[in-house]
Amino acid sequence: MTRVANTPSNRPEVIQSLIDGVDRYNPDNVSILEEYLATQCSNREVDVMANLAILKLYQFNPHLINDQVVNNILVKALTTLPEPDFNLCLYLLNEQMVTEEPVVRLITLRDLIEQARFKDFWNVYESGDEIYKELTAEVLGFEDSIRKNIAIAVAMTFQSIEAPILEGYLHLKGQAFLEFVKIQGWTEANGVVSIPINKDNEAKTTVLTENIKFEQLTKIIGHSND
Repeated sequence: MTRVANTPSNRPEVIQSLIDGVDRYNPDNVSILEEYLATQCSNREVDVMANLAILKLYQFNPHLINDQVVNNILVKALTTLPEPDFNLCLYLLNEQMVTEEPVVRLITLRDLIEQARFKDFWNVYESGDEIYKELTAEVLGFEDSIRKNIAIAVAMTFQSIEAPILEGYLHLKGQAFLEFVKIQGWTEANGVVSIPINKDNEAKTTVLTENIKFEQLTKIIGHSND
């Protein structure tokens, strides 16, 4: 399994030309990039370069700022964690925007994912006021993308994990949980999920060596002969 890619498999030519050329700084093109973002939100792809271009245009042209577009860019960036896309987006926001409640809430979600506090992430996301689900509503497959990246982190860390703990990480239970486990190529038996060994989760032997200079060796031999 691979993470959600932050570059699309097939970037439209018009977007490529905007990103590569001087026209990326032309405010008249912001609507083209915003429409492309809407496409990303519906097809589950992410194009961080195009989205950063939108935020750069907003930075130079504050009158163009669309709060919903900024929100959707940040939500899409959450789906690529632990890639640095979210932080790159934050750097292009002005001080006022970073302190606004929607952005602060999305930063909270980022922190929980980066700290591998996956169960806490879902508890916050599912909080009673539904605000988090409203923030992510326009990004199709947001929850699935987060689970996919959590699964990758788990596979890099564990060879086996108790099913109840993994259920909490993924916020899945019952048949939905078992189907997810099966899709990953994992197996569940007696309340334990087994994960195939890979280059990240396999136990590695460490060989410790000590370098002794020739002068030190002769002193050691000399003392042993005394």
